[in-house]
Amino acid sequence: MADTPEAVRKSIRTYLFVGAVLFIGTVLTVLVATVPALDVGHHGFDAWDAILGLAIASTKAALVAFIFMHLNHEKKAVYWIFGSGIVFVIALFTLSALAKYDPIFDNFFYTPSGNAVKPMGL
Repeated sequence: MADTPEAVRKSIRTYLFVGAVLFIGTVLTVLVATVPALDVGHHGFDAWDAILGLAIASTKAALVAFIFMHLNHEKKAVYWIFGSGIVFVIALFTLSALAKYDPIFDNFFYTPSGNAVKPMGL
């Protein structure tokens, strides 16, 4: 914690800097979402826009967690928990993206009449 006036001034400067970065991140998010020249990927909202928006939001969330919630002064166990959560989220997004390009083609499916179609050979 801040014990001296110099430490208080330094923490205020840090908070103002992080606040400015958060504001710039918000402006960047709005610009990417509304300005056609900054549209990544195809025209309109697509996967690249979602990835860019999530990257900006994740960066802003990490700044809030580390600076305003004082996680930068915690023990290493907190970093492992926070890092494993990030790895888990990345893994889930990766699996979701891979599932889009790997549809399940099953010969045994339900029909509206209630009769199940059996695969050949059974």
